[in-house]
Amino acid sequence: MIPSTRGSVFTDLKARELSSLKVGARPSVASMTADGACSGSGVLTVEPNGTVAPPLAISFGKTVEQSHLLAVADEEGFVSIFNTCRKLPSFVNASRFTANARKEFWLAHSNAVFDICWVQDDQKILTASGDQTVRLWDIEARAGLGVMKGHSGSVKSLCVHPSRPDFFVSGSRDGTVAFWDFRGSFSGNVNEKCFQPVSVIKNAHTPKQLKRVRGKGLPMSVTAVQFLKDDILLATAGAADGVVKFWDLRQLKAPAVQTPMPDPVSTEGKGKRIHGISGLSLSPTGTSLIASSTDSRVYLYDVIRPEKGPVKSFQGHVLGSFYIKAAFSPEGTHILSGSSDGNVFVWQVDAPEAQPVILKGHGGEVTAVDWCSNDFCKIATCSDDFTVRVWRNLSPTFTSTAHPRPSAMRRRVTADPVCDVAEARSCEGTPCSDGHVLDTVNVIDYCPSQMCTSTEESFSSESSPKSLNITGAGPMLQCTSSDGDKNPGECSPSSVLNPPSSTRKRKTIMDYYKC
Repeated sequence: MIPSTRGSVFTDLKARELSSLKVGARPSVASMTADGACSGSGVLTVEPNGTVAPPLAISFGKTVEQSHLLAVADEEGFVSIFNTCRKLPSFVNASRFTANARKEFWLAHSNAVFDICWVQDDQKILTASGDQTVRLWDIEARAGLGVMKGHSGSVKSLCVHPSRPDFFVSGSRDGTVAFWDFRGSFSGNVNEKCFQPVSVIKNAHTPKQLKRVRGKGLPMSVTAVQFLKDDILLATAGAADGVVKFWDLRQLKAPAVQTPMPDPVSTEGKGKRIHGISGLSLSPTGTSLIASSTDSRVYLYDVIRPEKGPVKSFQGHVLGSFYIKAAFSPEGTHILSGSSDGNVFVWQVDAPEAQPVILKGHGGEVTAVDWCSNDFCKIATCSDDFTVRVWRNLSPTFTSTAHPRPSAMRRRVTADPVCDVAEARSCEGTPCSDGHVLDTVNVIDYCPSQMCTSTEESFSSESSPKSLNITGAGPMLQCTSSDGDKNPGECSPSSVLNPPSSTRKRKTIMDYYKC
């Protein structure tokens, strides 16, 4: 990148993120609790069919109106939707009263569900399963709307495109990364459409130096997929090669750039081996990417120059399986991670050497985690102890009060979340992160999880989804424009894989990383 007085979009975003880390008062995460003392704090047991099952994936709703809803997927194939706006039970009463907070549940697959993803304004949800399929569900009707078939192994991860909700990507244990478009052709009946991938990356993370072990396949699982905010880049990670690869959606033959190969780590009695990556998470501004590594570190990469290697690392937790994930806080100031020792770890992004905050309570390995996108003082964690804990901040203590928060001067204007009267009454008197108590006169109109929020006004470079004429589906189809020249994207199954001519002036991924 050529230095100039006027910074690029990425430079401006990075400066803004660093500024938000240094200035502002935030609630102390050390005061978070999941003991059920107030609305939105408590313990939920995962037993939708009457039999307990370990939860494998959790996700808060992504829109303002639905951000208090928590989706939970388990090993038995069930998906449950909980309303965390209600008063949740304590650990002692979890088995008896979890059903009171459960809004919906249904059997989504006949095998374990490894990942879930809210789509289309949180009216629908995607589920990735060990039955080698991805399914689209109407949440309210609990009805299947489509099934995606094409993988030959368990589907481990999902990610929806940031500006086109009909387009998403999946990663599988078969070593492939598949791209899907709901607007493409399908087979089957109208009630449940059957889709095939519009494009596939094979052997995305299969190390060339590894040999096949007798009786076992190659360790080639794609464990994480993550779209970046520029709409044309995809990050992927695997279980064996320990690198993050960045793919240009317009040219998928080879990764445009990748992080350096990590140094081998010693394993007891087995020499040295390359560690893998269990999950990826993108910062809200899109300038940083974290990777959870099996060497029990969380590495932070600068999206502008990922080939330089990690710029920060965070440790203290124990990553003993590929089920353990990490996530950014809604402002990108903290990192949340599960751990094999049963604890939850929270680090400050700007203080990687500082001791992390440790939240205790789970009785088994803490796997998936999520931070409510519209509320800094609410997080969710799930564990092999068959429970999901929803943590809330009950203390008005702040980490810093030296300067007023920029977000306090430019709060985002949001729509009122939907809470019925019964839920609102149960929320009365809930303390917020700033120490105030909700006005019981107006409490019917608001959710406590929204009253606590004070997130930064988010930057978005997303464009509105464009309607396309879908003529068919197939790997990397090319089309011809009216003037006879090849013009990728004008009638492609996905305008993302082949952008229209109006976007061809954009630089390629390699231009982003040139000095």
